[in-house]
Amino acid sequence: MVKKPVKSKIDPTELPLNDKLIYLNRVSKVVKGGRRLSFSALVVAGDGNGHVGIGIGKSNEVPEAINKAGAVARKNIIEVKMLDNTIPYETTVKYGAAKVILKPAAPGTGIIAGGSIRAVVEAAGIKNILTKSLGSANKVNVARATILGLSQIKDPKEEIAKRKGIKREAKETSFD
Repeated sequence: MVKKPVKSKIDPTELPLNDKLIYLNRVSKVVKGGRRLSFSALVVAGDGNGHVGIGIGKSNEVPEAINKAGAVARKNIIEVKMLDNTIPYETTVKYGAAKVILKPAAPGTGIIAGGSIRAVVEAAGIKNILTKSLGSANKVNVARATILGLSQIKDPKEEIAKRKGIKREAKETSFD
């Protein structure tokens, strides 16, 4: 069973999102008159500051497929919990046959990732991370597994407080 990402609706209009094409696939369908070509595009959208989303678009023309994928990616934006430009703890996620391991890294390590994991992590704004893709090499499923893993990461301070039963209150700031 595949878990869906934990969603909290984020308005993409107020974020300065950048789109990046991860993968473009040419699909041909054999029909009576010959071959009919169409294209599918996998696009990641992120602001480089903890917000990222992926989308797939299909069309008969490349630019139209990329635009559709970008629109879907903007609709599916998630927030990534980060701690000092990395993730707070290690996580392993499986999506279909794709398995992705995401580990926090020390400052200065950089992004040790390949393919679609790198594109998703860069768009999210994570600067130091160690990753490994196991199982499927399907770019779509690896990107979805990465998004799923990043969406499941919770703020460790809030989780500890919740487990201990401590209520954390928002700090009040006065602008007097």
